[in-house]
Amino acid sequence: MEPGNQTSISEFLLLGFSQDSEHQPILFGLFLSMFVVTMLGNLLIILAVTSDSHLHTPMYFFLSNLSFADICFTSTTIPKMLVNIQTQSKSISYAGCITQMYFFMVFGGMDTCLLAVMAYDRFVAICHPLHYPVIMNLCLCCLLVLMSWFISLTYSLIQSLLMLRLSFCTKLVISHFYCELVQALMLACSDTLINYILQYVVTGLLGIVPFSGILFSYIRIVSSILRIPSADGKYKAFSTCASHLTVVSLFYVTGLGVYLSSDASSWQGMIASVMYIVVTPMLNPFIYSLRNRDIKRALKKVLGGPARRRCGLGAGF
Repeated sequence: MEPGNQTSISEFLLLGFSQDSEHQPILFGLFLSMFVVTMLGNLLIILAVTSDSHLHTPMYFFLSNLSFADICFTSTTIPKMLVNIQTQSKSISYAGCITQMYFFMVFGGMDTCLLAVMAYDRFVAICHPLHYPVIMNLCLCCLLVLMSWFISLTYSLIQSLLMLRLSFCTKLVISHFYCELVQALMLACSDTLINYILQYVVTGLLGIVPFSGILFSYIRIVSSILRIPSADGKYKAFSTCASHLTVVSLFYVTGLGVYLSSDASSWQGMIASVMYIVVTPMLNPFIYSLRNRDIKRALKKVLGGPARRRCGLGAGF
């Protein structure tokens, strides 16, 4: 195996969506709008959860962590793409590309793990309601989040270190709007077998194991809900996990669209990536707040608090 010659690599080129300069302002405005909405929506969720004592429960603790992961996940790719569009440059430095890959894998893994943890939380709440406060204590909640961080950070670090050992050919063009791992591996001239093995093994583990846990949790949840005698009771039980189920479906459908695509550089592959990286994190705050009275009340306090304080000061209070 030839050692990687890192000194000869200065940058990669990200082709992005369109080579036509007429489309660049439209793309810039579209992605900037989605990025701002994603940031504001998830920040409001975090502020609502932290500021309202009624939301200091395991479910909302995990939700605030998911919102933080979504903010970071989107921030790994979209700002660089916006800069490239604005400056009409398609380059990203070698170090920047590896760094982007690392944080993309970290926060993508965090999303996967946290969705599985949230499914377990709903399983305990519905199937074992009397034991819920004992089982889902603060210590376990923190441990589950820390385990999610550990798994995501460890895999991402190993994969990034393995990327550093590779030497690359002269054509360093990635037909995507971010440094996608598989496409970067395809540009390597040295042996990438270990990288691919790790990629497939960990993708399988981070995909199949959490998804199996989510599936098992919801099978048990549906079974418990069906045993509830009243229709009102069934509706209340299902409403507590409907938002999470919607987010899980959106996340895995778009994720499968990206990673099972036969040609990630195609328009279909890039659109699936946008759905996965931008649209899903953007919609999550809306999904969790539209039918959640607790979140709505907390958001009203967050958004209405400053206005009320200004009115109060003006009235002499």
